[in-house]
Parts: sequence; structure tokens; C-alpha cells
Amino acid sequence: MRNYLQIVSLLLVSFLIQIPGFAQCSICTKTASQLGEDAARGLNGGILYLVAAPFLIVGYIGYKWWQSNRQD
Repeated sequence: MRNYLQIVSLLLVSFLIQIPGFAQCSICTKTASQLGEDAARGLNGGILYLVAAPFLIVGYIGYKWWQSNRQD
């Protein structure tokens, strides 16, 4: 039970403390600087959105794998 509480509190803290991510490569940075500040923020948000999908899929598969191994 204590490990479960530690994991939940760690996840909660990591969601509450957000560090702004800059996920632009050098080509995207140059393009964004030419487009302007608002477009650069939109481009950065889009890149982060596209990166989140594979992490969520892999996390879901890992969770299901962990759950099936735990029940044995």
C-alpha cells in the first residue's frame, strides 16, 4: 500500500510541476522564427502533441503487460 501511495504522489507532483518543453529541431526553430511568435508557439504545441501519442501508446502497452504479469 505504501508503494502505491508513493507512486500516486510522485505522479501527482509530476503533473502539477510543469516545465515548458521546447521540442523544436534546428529547422523548425528557424521556420518558427520567420513565422512570428504566435505561430512558433503553435508549432511547438503541435510538435509536443505529436510526441505525446507514441508515449501514451507505449505506456498503455507497458501497463497492460505489467498488469498481466502481476496476476500470474
